[in-house]
Order: sequence, then C-alpha cells, then structure tokens
Amino acid sequence: MKVAVGLSGGVDSSVAAALLKEQGHEVVGITMSLWREGRYQGGCGDACFGPHEAEDIASARELCAQLNIPYHVFDCSDAYEKTVLDYFREEYLSGRTPNPCVRCNAAMKFGLLPRLARESGLAFDSFATGHYARVCQRNGKWHLLRGVDVAKDQSYFLYRLTQEQLSGILFPLGELCKADVRTLAARYCLAVKDKPESQDFYSGDKSELMQTPPRQGNIVDETGKVLGTHQGHWNFTIGQRRGLGVSSTQPLYVVDINACRNEVVLGPVEKLLSKRLLLTDCRWVSGTPPSGSVLAKIRSTSKPVSAHFADGVLVFTDGVSAAALGQSAVLYNGDEVLGGGVISRILKTNDVGTAGQSI
Repeated sequence: MKVAVGLSGGVDSSVAAALLKEQGHEVVGITMSLWREGRYQGGCGDACFGPHEAEDIASARELCAQLNIPYHVFDCSDAYEKTVLDYFREEYLSGRTPNPCVRCNAAMKFGLLPRLARESGLAFDSFATGHYARVCQRNGKWHLLRGVDVAKDQSYFLYRLTQEQLSGILFPLGELCKADVRTLAARYCLAVKDKPESQDFYSGDKSELMQTPPRQGNIVDETGKVLGTHQGHWNFTIGQRRGLGVSSTQPLYVVDINACRNEVVLGPVEKLLSKRLLLTDCRWVSGTPPSGSVLAKIRSTSKPVSAHFADGVLVFTDGVSAAALGQSAVLYNGDEVLGGGVISRILKTNDVGTAGQSI
C-alpha cells in the first residue's frame, strides 16, 4: 500500500514512518511548513509553530534519507494564518479560550496537507501520522478510538475528523505506549530518539500572536470591587491562578472574563464548578448525535467523567472545574470517540438547551 506520512521532525511521526516502511508499505514523507520568518518572533521552546521549524524539517529530511523514502514539504503558512491564527486571535479577543490544535488537525493536518500532496502529483492510498489514537471500521462506519496509552491519548484533538477523512487514515502508534515508541526509535537508530516532545502549539509568548496593543482593564472580585489592573483580558484564561498580579488572603482564580468591559473576574475555586454546558458547532463521528449517558472531557489532559447529553446540553454527574467558553467538550462511549462540540454557554437553573427545553 502507498502511504503518505505527515512528518513533524519528532520521534512519534518518525517511528510511524519507520514502522510502515518495515511493514512493507511504499512510504513517502510530507510536512507542512507553517513558519514565515519576520512575521512573528517566537521563542526557544519546542512547539508545532515556531522559528525552529527549519531544524524540524531538516530532521524529517534526514529520517527520509535514512529510510530511503521520498520527502516533500508544502508551504501552508498563509492557510495556517487564516485558519488557525486568525481564529486564535478572534476567540481570545472575544473573551473565549481557543483550541488551536483541534482546529489545525481537522482543517490543516488531515485536510489541507494531504490535499496539497495529491494536487502536487503524489499518489497514495492512506495518510498516516504519529498520533496516539486508533481508527477502525464496523457496520459500514468508521470509528475513532482512544489510543491504548491513556496518558498519551490524543483522540480529544481529533473529534472533528469526518468519515471521509477517517476512511483514509492510519495511526501506527495507536496500539503502542510511549515507552514502546522510544524503544523502537532506538532500535531503528533514529537521530530523534531522545528528542523532547512539543508541549504547546506556539513556542513564544501568546500575546505576540494577538497583534493587539496593550489595553488596561480592571481585575475585580465577584462584587465588582477592583483588585488590580491588567493589560488585556486576552492574557487570561478561566481557571488561571498564577500571574494574576493581585494579593489575597485566600487563593483566587479567574472565574469569568468580560471582553466588552475588558474585565477579569476573580473568585474562589468553588466558583469554577459547572454542571451544565451548552455545546454548539458539534461534530459527530458517525454523523448521528448521541443521546443519554456518555463519558466526557472538557480538556485534553482530563479524564473522561460521567455525563448525560441531549439536544446540545451536556450535564455532568458531579460537575467539572474550569469549563471555558470556546474549548471543546468531547464525548466518549468507553474508548470510542462519539464526537463533541464547542462550549458556548455555562447553563444555570432554568436555562434552556437547543431544543428549548428547561434543564
């Protein structure tokens, strides 16, 4: 089988390519070039988007030479600016918390990249990445599953993939643990075998991406009392505790962000608890929304917890902490990803869902 592998220059995608080659597939490496010198400054850390991109491309090129497979780089910088970075700015400026990796995966990594590769004349049957997730086909439908390594599972970021996309995807690492991947990287003598993982999507200060001048606003408590000032509400996220610049006799957290007033509201940790969330812009892997008992998570690093979903309303059995508007809530049935949506409201008593029902 002919397989195009999305290479980032990291250990996971490198091992994915090596495994597929070892299995006898005809493999070609492809990479998105996202960084454009002079547009942003970036930082020193390793991330998906940053000035170290040339080094990552060099690593991917070296891998392909070692495996004796072709390698191609596609300039996706303009599309990334419009699809991911514009969205990132708009969400933060509106007082919401964006999820750039979710947006990038569906539109760029599993959308634009393989499309550009095919348009360039490359022919391949499947597109593979180093994600820790699984895909299978049952009863005429494609299903997305969590990776076997729960600590590394990346299915949260993939819930917006379509049936068409899933039908042509391979996840060679889905059945493996991270330790196994490191072992394989050493066995294959890959130069990136000890390379650290990217932790963020951007290597610099996120305020640089905002392209918005500082704007002073107030930090207040829940009664409206001014506790301090800030230089832009977009520098804060729900649940944040560090770097608030105020003193208090009790721990304070960001519990609300009012973009219209450029105001950041602080409160005690119990104010972060939510039980009912309204989801919009939903995507369902099978095409049909679930109804009833599910497992759900509101951030990639959290464990799925019991909830009930119906008509766009997600009700948690025990509540969840620090639900942020703009983030994704992803629903599961055991290991299977059902889909999810964007948190658009935190519902209170007598609020209504999408079907108009009181909850």
